[in-house]
Amino acid sequence: MSFQFSEMKMTSLFTLLGSIIVGTTLLSSHAVAASHEDSNGQTVLFMGNSFTYGAGSAVQYYRPELVTDLNGNEKGGVPSLFKAFTVQAGLKFDVSHELIGGSGIDRHLAEKSDVVAKAWDHVVMHGYSTLDRNKPGDPRALVKSAKKMAELLHKQNAKVNIRLKSTWSRADQTYPKKGHWYGKTIDVMAKDVRAGYDLAASSTPHIAGVIPVGEAWNRAIATGVADANPYDGIGYGQVDLWAKDHYHGGTYGYYLSALMVFGELTGHDPRSLGEGERCAFELGVSKSQAAALQQVAFDELSSSNSAKVLKRFERLPLPR
Repeated sequence: MSFQFSEMKMTSLFTLLGSIIVGTTLLSSHAVAASHEDSNGQTVLFMGNSFTYGAGSAVQYYRPELVTDLNGNEKGGVPSLFKAFTVQAGLKFDVSHELIGGSGIDRHLAEKSDVVAKAWDHVVMHGYSTLDRNKPGDPRALVKSAKKMAELLHKQNAKVNIRLKSTWSRADQTYPKKGHWYGKTIDVMAKDVRAGYDLAASSTPHIAGVIPVGEAWNRAIATGVADANPYDGIGYGQVDLWAKDHYHGGTYGYYLSALMVFGELTGHDPRSLGEGERCAFELGVSKSQAAALQQVAFDELSSSNSAKVLKRFERLPLPR
């Protein structure tokens, strides 16, 4: 009798444990599915130049295995940072890039149309840093080429989400006398560049909007997170957004750029990556610096689109 009773108790216990395991598995599956519901398997193409592949910094060859380099140069850059952020946010994106140093969108049209003309879900693209290499500040070439590229991409996928990325003020174009923006404050070039990208975005309904990376740099400077003038030294406790050439971005600048793209494309709050974010650690960005740049990105994204509520999330580990 005692043996039968114990056996019955054990059978019930195993049944209960089985139910708990099954239930837990189902809940975990639902949780994973829920975390991926907004971006499961979406494709992203980054198209641009050295301002996206991270020239002048450790970002250039950062984790290239995370992305597909369509030009076969094994670069990581901002696309790899973006991909790493999405992994830590529990999102699934398939990221590719087609990047040519010193190029505008017109060169990608002329030389890489067959490479980029695919049915992408998202495309982030930008042109030359001064809008026009030969006519700094003139947006006409950007407007024309961005419209043509958007039309080409739209033909491949009518639902493609195309975003232009407005780039930053170049210190080498602002402080030295030879610079086109010499005599103006450091924020002006980024604002002029943004105005050019706004014109390009308004030229066709196929472009969804502009990611204000340059204005995020302006915000970092205005709030004291970053130093305004790398030519006279970097202030205590501040970061230098530029590389040593005062032209390209440095690690901090590209990190901020990637945070902006992440927030814009995913709708997730970059602050949730937190001070322990893995890329920052691997690239030598301190915890306080990472948190400060994440806050700048959040503030700029919120300011540029006040109707958009960025989702909070629990950061997941980034596999080695």
